[in-house]
Amino acid sequence: MTDETATAEAAPGPSAESTALLERVTAALGADAIVESGEACGDLVVRIAPDRWRDAATACRDQLGFDYLSFVSAIDWMPAPTLSEEGSGDTSSPVQPKDQTYGVAGSAGRFQVFARVASTRVPRSGLTLKTDIDETSPSVASWVAVYPGADWHERECWEMYGITFDGHPSLRHLYLPSEFEGHPLRKDFPLLAREVKPWPGLVDVEPMPGEAPEAETEAGEAEASE
Repeated sequence: MTDETATAEAAPGPSAESTALLERVTAALGADAIVESGEACGDLVVRIAPDRWRDAATACRDQLGFDYLSFVSAIDWMPAPTLSEEGSGDTSSPVQPKDQTYGVAGSAGRFQVFARVASTRVPRSGLTLKTDIDETSPSVASWVAVYPGADWHERECWEMYGITFDGHPSLRHLYLPSEFEGHPLRKDFPLLAREVKPWPGLVDVEPMPGEAPEAETEAGEAEASE
């Protein structure tokens, strides 16, 4: 048995709850609306065809019983630009990828929109949906007519990622001045704070009361070893 075969056999499959929910989603939307699915931390993630994004919202509310919209947001799967190998201030663990990688249920490209819905009547119920966004013409149907709470989330997503939500009643800025250029949550947006000083986390940490500074501790250990 090869290592790859052993890993595949050891990998757990989707839970019974996720499998049952996926069957309900497929029955409500049709198999043609579902591109891919997977499970993350015990929750079902379903990737929806972009032209069926609005249909997915209606099905979630009217057929699947998900009466609560938790959030709508986006993600840029592009790797964060590396400013310098040394002194960049990136203390991420695990280390950020240098190649474009995707999460559960995959992606067709750089941008995706995510939504999380749940039922207020069924404890611990929930479903995460996502859809691919065309990088050259980033837009998708609005969910506001189905879930009015999507209004604020879609405005934020439009402002920060530059994704237009077709049918939104009033896409306008939440945080930035109207003349602001660019979209700050895109990975290629230049954040000057990263360039002029290290990330927070690379600051000198003051010792707790009664503790010796780290430099003194290291010096003492070096003397003891000699």
